Amino acid sequence: MHLPLLQDILILLGFSVVIVFALQKLKLPSIIGFLLTGVIIGPYGFSLINAVDQVEILSEIGVILLLFVIGMELSIKQLISIKKTVFIGGSLQVGLTILIACLVYYFLGNSWSESVFVGFLFSLSSTAIVLKTLQDRQQITAPHARNALAILIFQDLIVVPMMLVTPMMAGESTNLVLSILSLLIKSIIVLTITFVSARYVVPRLMHSVAKTNSKELFLLVTITLCFAVAFLTSEAGLSLALGAFIAGLIVSESEYSHQATSIILPFRELFTSFFFVSVGMLLDLQFFLNNIPFILLLVIVVFILKSAVAAVAVAVLKYPTRTVLLTGLSLFQVGEFAFILSKVGIEYNLLTTITNQYFLSVSIVSMILTPFVIIFSENIVDRFLGVSKKLGLNRTLVSVKDKPEFIDHKLDNHLVIIGYGVNGSNLAKAAAASNIPYVVIEMNAETVKLEKANGVPILFGDATQDHILETVHLSNARVAVIAISDKFATQRIIKNIRSHSDSIYLVVRTRYVKETSELIALGADEVIPEEFETSVQIFSNVLQNFLVPEDDIDRFIEKIRADNYQLFKGELKRPKTYRPSELADFNITCLRMNADTTMFLGKPLKELNLRAEYGINILGIKRKNEMLKSIQPEEKLKQGDLIYILGNQSKIEQFHKLIK
Repeated sequence: MHLPLLQDILILLGFSVVIVFALQKLKLPSIIGFLLTGVIIGPYGFSLINAVDQVEILSEIGVILLLFVIGMELSIKQLISIKKTVFIGGSLQVGLTILIACLVYYFLGNSWSESVFVGFLFSLSSTAIVLKTLQDRQQITAPHARNALAILIFQDLIVVPMMLVTPMMAGESTNLVLSILSLLIKSIIVLTITFVSARYVVPRLMHSVAKTNSKELFLLVTITLCFAVAFLTSEAGLSLALGAFIAGLIVSESEYSHQATSIILPFRELFTSFFFVSVGMLLDLQFFLNNIPFILLLVIVVFILKSAVAAVAVAVLKYPTRTVLLTGLSLFQVGEFAFILSKVGIEYNLLTTITNQYFLSVSIVSMILTPFVIIFSENIVDRFLGVSKKLGLNRTLVSVKDKPEFIDHKLDNHLVIIGYGVNGSNLAKAAAASNIPYVVIEMNAETVKLEKANGVPILFGDATQDHILETVHLSNARVAVIAISDKFATQRIIKNIRSHSDSIYLVVRTRYVKETSELIALGADEVIPEEFETSVQIFSNVLQNFLVPEDDIDRFIEKIRADNYQLFKGELKRPKTYRPSELADFNITCLRMNADTTMFLGKPLKELNLRAEYGINILGIKRKNEMLKSIQPEEKLKQGDLIYILGNQSKIEQFHKLIK
């Protein structure tokens, strides 16, 4: 028995394996490989695929599973926290893009209805590619990723009214008001069902299924929930992808969402590969090659305009400049739902065949570029901000919420907490209970507003920006703790903190052990990997269960932590300031005398007069691994000496800058 679809799937997967493997060797994203596979095997390439329609159906399943997993990794509470970005940011991004694209296309000699429809097409971005790339880079919870998600959700919502309006723009007589009213009622019903299911039905259902210990049943129930809600929203006139996202939100409210995610992931990876391949199949290579200069020019124009519009939409919500720019760069491409909408436009003669080919070419090229732009977005933004600073534009670019809130008390010898998630909030509670002065820097505006009302010393700001660190008096702080989940933001914050202070004790939380050595190299004093500490908690509980004495367990934990963290650091461990808690104002630091410090080398200590000139005292000198037993006023400092000094934190900082 011969199955044509099976042959097509084999060709699709075979080419994907070869191309993705080659790109992985070049350290390029797998999404690029899938898109290139589609271009090569598609109807405009070597025409190796016959069942194109069936492959597109499989690709739809991939989009459904992708949005389902994204929904499970969030929660309804988190979604509510970005509601302003969804409706205000989303409407501004879509509205401004439609306006600009419409005016440009109209002045090229086209009708208003055609111009507005082209604006519809270019206002939509790629939910699948953006979220997949951000998820692969572990940035899905970063501020710019949350903004991108919010705007993409609005786009998924608005595409349905766009489809309803299209026939009317083409002159077809339809009752638009009745259609929109019907859609609104259906949407309210869907949202009500979602809330009730997430709150009462699904958690109990998942609990009952989990009690059976049947992996097969758990998988079936999870998949059924995904497709049932997607089907329900589709019947209500909304998109399948939006329904899958809602299904993920429903499951996320149960304690079994992590298990559900783990069993869905393999299916998601398989079917999303079909989606990206099917997108690549749409590119007409002959048309593309014949018109490549103009197409690339259009891609550049779309990149600049869409990035700028998305950035403006987020800037209106008063997010920090870095977040604004990163969000704009994430949403520059034209998305997959625009392909569906373009078919409607062709049906109603609002889009010519030639215009559609240009649109498809620009869209697919922008999709191929998206992973690269997101990967290099940090460097792009850093360079842009650097240039703007040199040109004196940095004040113009700073958003309102970039400006730190006024701290009405002089902070000194305090704790700085960056990130107010679970780790940050627990640390703040411990500091408050121990009467340790502290201040929190947080990027979530709702969290800041709520906690400030509760009396927490917290301010809204981006710790990668100098003036935020100056506001919390970082140079006078004793300890700083970075407790955020964004790996790349953590790296930038470490660099920024070390540019302000070399002696502050810097503790960093990270997810994986493999990231520890890199963060230590950047300047962290201690890095706490969550997966390592989880293993410590596991064997601690196991030993307690075997009635091992508590003292023995504590000694074992201390030894494991000491051995492993020392192993992580290797030779990268840096001298650090020691401040005994009972003598909090005494700051003891170890510094090395370099060859460049000629103003201090070879001179007796009595001539240097360090206490009067620099406000520090030398407690000890270590020379060639030997500690000098007594230090006389005639003693001279030599190159390579390790000196142990005591003094005020700011004085130590000033002295360290002199000898660096």
